[in-house]
Amino acid sequence: MSDAAASRVVETPFGPLLVRAEEGEITRITWAPGHGRAEDSVLIEAETQLTAYFRGERQSFDLPLRVKGGDFQRAVCDQMLTIPFGETLTYGDIAGRLDAPPQAVGQACGGNPIPVVIPCHRVLGATGLGGYSGGQGIETKVALLRHEGAAGLLI
Repeated sequence: MSDAAASRVVETPFGPLLVRAEEGEITRITWAPGHGRAEDSVLIEAETQLTAYFRGERQSFDLPLRVKGGDFQRAVCDQMLTIPFGETLTYGDIAGRLDAPPQAVGQACGGNPIPVVIPCHRVLGATGLGGYSGGQGIETKVALLRHEGAAGLLI
């Protein structure tokens, strides 16, 4: 494993994910086509775990993560990591835990650098789905929630 940044594309049912790692930690996942087949061990493990997740064979991830951003961004990401597969919280739920405004939580969710692994799709608005900045936007959020069996929340 090298100290340089490396990337690997992971094909998913919801479009390609470009996974980036630096110094042995996942630092970014973007819903975008790209080029990357790095033989970095953490990227290979990320591909293995993401593929299993999308096949319905895995419900959580065990990957080294590094969230770049301020303390609040990291705190919101830490809260999102506590949401179990197939369950959801609202922006307000997380805001209450962090003693912060729901709008700030929503912005931090939108700035999540490692979607799917850090499950921002599991965070909803008080009266609706809220937003989603990855993939095809809200359609991708709905597809991920359906994939996890949380679609009953959408009816």
